[in-house]
Amino acid sequence: MARLVKCAKLGRELPGLEKPPFPGPLGERIYNEISADAWELWKQQQTIIINHYGLNPADPDDRQVLRDLMEEFFFGEGAQMPEGWTPVGAGGAPAKGGGAPRRKK
Repeated sequence: MARLVKCAKLGRELPGLEKPPFPGPLGERIYNEISADAWELWKQQQTIIINHYGLNPADPDDRQVLRDLMEEFFFGEGAQMPEGWTPVGAGGAPAKGGGAPRRKK
């Protein structure tokens, strides 16, 4: 049975992560207070941030920027999703957009 957490981001009790996503206090806090669903949202957001700002995850300064933005995403002022929000494609609802178009052969 999955471990449940009261998700600080999504505002409800949901399955948590299997283990802390990385070492240290922030990793432990995310493990204890963030759901697996919210972690997936962060991974999508992180990709957008890396591409938009041209960050290099191997650079310690860029990693610190990502950690700061991650902490704000999960725990900052107004970090909770709007009431009644559900991820696209969750609960049987069709995903909007349907992904990238297929290439013609």
